[in-house]
Formats: sequence, structure tokens, C-alpha cells
Amino acid sequence: MNLVARLQTLITNDPRRLRILQQVRGLDLPDCWVAAGFVRSAVWHHLHQRTPSPLPEDIDVIWFDRCQPSSARDAELETILRQQEESLQWSVKNQARMHLRNDDAPYASATEAMRYWPETATAVAVRLDEQGRLEVAAPLGLEDLFDLVVRPAGRFKGEKQPIYQQRLRDKNWLATWPKLKVLP
Repeated sequence: MNLVARLQTLITNDPRRLRILQQVRGLDLPDCWVAAGFVRSAVWHHLHQRTPSPLPEDIDVIWFDRCQPSSARDAELETILRQQEESLQWSVKNQARMHLRNDDAPYASATEAMRYWPETATAVAVRLDEQGRLEVAAPLGLEDLFDLVVRPAGRFKGEKQPIYQQRLRDKNWLATWPKLKVLP
């Protein structure tokens, strides 16, 4: 089974994650995905033979629309999601403006924005299409995610290396997933 199919099976067999994807799909946002720890944690828990996989502290929802770049719109969307599922911490970010915060060139899509994320294993997202099928976006591939490799991506290998190192300290992933191979 290829890695995309493995990820699709893993996520679709998790009723909590599937429910979250349905809620996000209900927002009907352009180029919208649930990303980062939502996917990464599910895979890493599975590879550490832990079931069920708990949800991450926050649910990262990314979307892309140049016509609605306001952070206020993201806050409205978080409120809508919180009203549906108040036990979750939602983080909604329109990637059309995030290049400013990240000191990058403007992004063309949510998927392109993920190319600029700190780690290869984090740059993964999923969503339900209009027919309810799970789509996967992994612009940096799925190999590191499934090989339990944490490695810096793009500018985090060089000029943004201190940010990557700080994330490793803050996240302390090895305490939760000891089989990870963390690369400097």
C-alpha cells in the first residue's frame, strides 16, 4: 500500500478525526485543509502502536483566499468551530497573509504555504472532498512522516535554523514518540 493510501486509511478509520474533517468541510472555505499535528500525531501514534490516537492540543485549519486576508475572519471561523466543538482548541489561518509573518514571498495556495513550514513531517494536510473522499496534501512528501524522521525544511535548514531548534525544545516530541529520529 502506498503512503497516501496508508494515511487515508488511518485517518478515515478514526471517527474523531473524520468528524472534525466534516465540520471543517462544512465551513465551505476555498483551498481548506486540516494540517500539521492533526495528521502527524495520528501517524506517529499509529507507528508507536498506540490506539486510539489522541487529538493534538490544537486543530490547525488552513485555507487560502486572497480576498479575505483578515485575521478577524480567521477568528470568526474559530468561533464557529468552537460553537460546534467547544472541547477543541481551533487555530484557523488564511495562508494568503501568513507569508508576512513568516518573512517569505507571497504564497499562491495553502499547499504552497506548507512548503515553507519548519519540518517535512509537519507539512501534511487532509480534507474531505465534496463526495466525502479523503484528499491528502503533502508538498514535501510523506516519507519522513512515515519513517518517523523529523528534519528541517527549506529555510529552517539554514537561516531559520534557530526557530527549528526552538520548536524541537518546545514540542519535546521525543518524550511522546521515542522512536523518532530527530535531525539537526
